[in-house]
Amino acid sequence: MTTSTKPELSEAEKKQQFENKKLTKWLRHGVGDAINDFNMIEEGDRVMVCLSGGKDSYVMLDILRGLQKSAPVNFSLVAVNLNQKQPGFDETILPTYLESIGVEYRIVEEDTYSIVKKLIPEGKTTCSLCSRLRRGILYRVATELGATKIALGHHREDILETLFLNMFYGGKLKAMPPKLVTDDGQHVVIRPLAYCREKDIKRYAEWKQFPIIPCNLCGSQPNLQRVAVGEMIEDWDRRFPGRVETMMKALRNVVPSHLADPKIYDFVNARADGKPRADGDIAFDREEFSEPNRISILASKPENMHGACGSNT
Repeated sequence: MTTSTKPELSEAEKKQQFENKKLTKWLRHGVGDAINDFNMIEEGDRVMVCLSGGKDSYVMLDILRGLQKSAPVNFSLVAVNLNQKQPGFDETILPTYLESIGVEYRIVEEDTYSIVKKLIPEGKTTCSLCSRLRRGILYRVATELGATKIALGHHREDILETLFLNMFYGGKLKAMPPKLVTDDGQHVVIRPLAYCREKDIKRYAEWKQFPIIPCNLCGSQPNLQRVAVGEMIEDWDRRFPGRVETMMKALRNVVPSHLADPKIYDFVNARADGKPRADGDIAFDREEFSEPNRISILASKPENMHGACGSNT
């Protein structure tokens, strides 16, 4: 009787295996830190994971499933996909995948594609209307499912792109928050990938070979403002390592007294009263700036890696 042995891995395979483990750990820590920092998931939560069929939502679902096993709080997941009836959408891919991994899911069929095509002139950007229609449907479904949190797959670059889009085109200093309450006060939306880099998400999705479904409704439209801003951020990341991390850190280090919005800081009643203040002007001192090093908002707080959904494995 012979016993079979596994073939020995080559050096290249060993290196790849090591890189995959490191990537998994990095993403798990990123998601865990975001969950801890913003109290995204609590005991007994039912989290509705919005699954589009793109790389980001697949990775979000996969990482959350992994954290479910090690988190000190109990929470459940239900994956929801909105089938918008766009031409060429393969309706079998997501159900097949979700059944294969044993995740509770719901497929919602709503023909928003026809509505968008009817109301938006040919060649114009459909994203805004499509997003509003999709959001309303998902909020309704969250109520039907009894979901306490709605998880979206936006990552670090999505958040920064939104910041610059609002600055350049909307005249607002506004980004995507990692956690927010909807305008009707009925739902809590969370973005567990808020600290995660898009290039890491892409590598993870390629390794896991998720069955990606391309969006041919809006994502394939050329010359979108978001595409241009995304290319700008990507160029900065390539030419100035650490700059993107510094920008993300800046979103968590806001000084209202040094901006110009009287709604969030009382400039009108600002008076010299002789009392020192932490948010006071540095007067005539010149601030010193240096090119950012490759720092990480994740590595700056290692104690959080053992928190609610962190992992040290």
